[in-house]
Amino acid sequence: MNPVKIKISALAVLSAILLSIPFLIPHEGAVALFALVPLLWMERVADRGHITRFWVCHYGTFLLWNAITTFWVCNATIGGGIFACVANAFQMSVVFGLYRLSKRVFRGSVPYLFLAALWIAWERAYFGAQISWPWLTLGNALAGTVSLAQWYEYTGTLGGSLWIWACNLSLFGLLCAWQDGTWRGFGGKARVASLGGYLVLLIAPVVLSVWMYARYDEGQEGETLDVVIVQPNIDPYHKFQALDQSQQNAILLGLLDKGLASRRSLDSLRAAAEPLLALAPETFTNDVITNDLTAGRTWRRFQKFLQDYPGVNLLFGASSYEYLRSDVRPTVTAREVKNGTWVESHNSALMTDATGRGQIYHKSKLVVGVEMTPYPAFFTRVDDMLGGVMGRCVGQKEVSLLDCLAYGPDGQVFRSIPVGCAVCYESVYGEHCAEYVRKGARLLTVITNDAWWGDTPGYMQHLRYSALRAIETRRDIARCANTGISAFISSRGDILQRSPWWEQAVLQGKVRLHDRETFFVRNGDIVGRLASFVAVLLLLAMGVRLIMGKRV
Repeated sequence: MNPVKIKISALAVLSAILLSIPFLIPHEGAVALFALVPLLWMERVADRGHITRFWVCHYGTFLLWNAITTFWVCNATIGGGIFACVANAFQMSVVFGLYRLSKRVFRGSVPYLFLAALWIAWERAYFGAQISWPWLTLGNALAGTVSLAQWYEYTGTLGGSLWIWACNLSLFGLLCAWQDGTWRGFGGKARVASLGGYLVLLIAPVVLSVWMYARYDEGQEGETLDVVIVQPNIDPYHKFQALDQSQQNAILLGLLDKGLASRRSLDSLRAAAEPLLALAPETFTNDVITNDLTAGRTWRRFQKFLQDYPGVNLLFGASSYEYLRSDVRPTVTAREVKNGTWVESHNSALMTDATGRGQIYHKSKLVVGVEMTPYPAFFTRVDDMLGGVMGRCVGQKEVSLLDCLAYGPDGQVFRSIPVGCAVCYESVYGEHCAEYVRKGARLLTVITNDAWWGDTPGYMQHLRYSALRAIETRRDIARCANTGISAFISSRGDILQRSPWWEQAVLQGKVRLHDRETFFVRNGDIVGRLASFVAVLLLLAMGVRLIMGKRV
């Protein structure tokens, strides 16, 4: 084989491996700061070796990175997993291809500025797209190294993406200068400025983050809320074959009863007037009818249980349904169950207590194909022709909160604590979780069911992403998973308690309640907006220059 092609292949594999390490191994986030250099160097080698069809090389790099880090999606859906890897890598490759095209019209460092800005703009656009898979956002590489990500409370995750690109491009520039011999032509001051600038860029965010981490005050004297997390450990693939819903309810409530053993005294509860939040996992039950809650057996069973625990607020997940009467299809996502009766489905979080009140939040960041049909006006027709194979869950248009309440002896609400609940996949979206805090959430919860993926890196990656949400919003997080990992996460991003994988577990603890809004919460994703602005300007400039045949 051509030695140049061998070198390119080795660099492609090396970059894919380096990019994967921070997502697979905790505390290795710093690897991302040089993981893109082999990819950039590979392009340099290809250009000098006059290699054609180079798109195969960079697409191969991105495909391998996606496959190594997110292969576990195939455990839940083989077709979906393959599509996620292939399509996500293709989009990355398009971004890289546009950067290569920009080198025809831009000189100097402009193409590299364009690459970083366009990549971050693409990541931001991904957060809002209906077909969305932002799992490998570069800034997520620091999720397992929270001591380096404390400044995310100002920039959000895309600030991490910017830092990673800046460090990689700076190091690549120094290596190019060394190989080309231009380094030897630098004067002493130029060398110091070049190397010193790179070291400042590399080290300053680390020093700042470690300092923030060490000095962060979590408010030791502030208000707290007692939380019990129940992990029932029910195999989702045999959920109803092995156990009916009443048996699953018995498992959950048996574990919860043990967790609430110290709160069995009704008199002490009323005297303290202190609420307790109990968490059960996502889609725990599928018999919730949103327009008639009392019709569901699980709802009635929970209400009976809660009569012995008047201070307990139970937050649980459900596959819920709303039945509609109409002679014609009421919405494009509704399915007809019989003549004149239609059903809308949701993935919901519900809050209830001994009073029988029911608050509902419908998950809005839904998994494409499995839960929702993208662009439903078109694809529901396609799905109907295929026999209805795609999910058609409907989410909320705006975020809403759930209230954890305490009642006084007179039955009046004594205390109300607003809670934001991210359902599974929603915890990957930084601005979405920030919206809970803008609405007034004093703590965040995550309910999920990660068992679909098996014992793979997927559920650990998902857990670590919750730590980034804690930092961005500076909210404590109580995370409940069906089979692991359930956890308490501090507003500093530390995992304080965690359950084992694939075991029944009950976690008890206190979460701190916070009121302060971070810069990121107040102002949103400024890095993403600025990157998008720069990318659009350079795209327009590139288009004009290509049409006019000029270079700058």
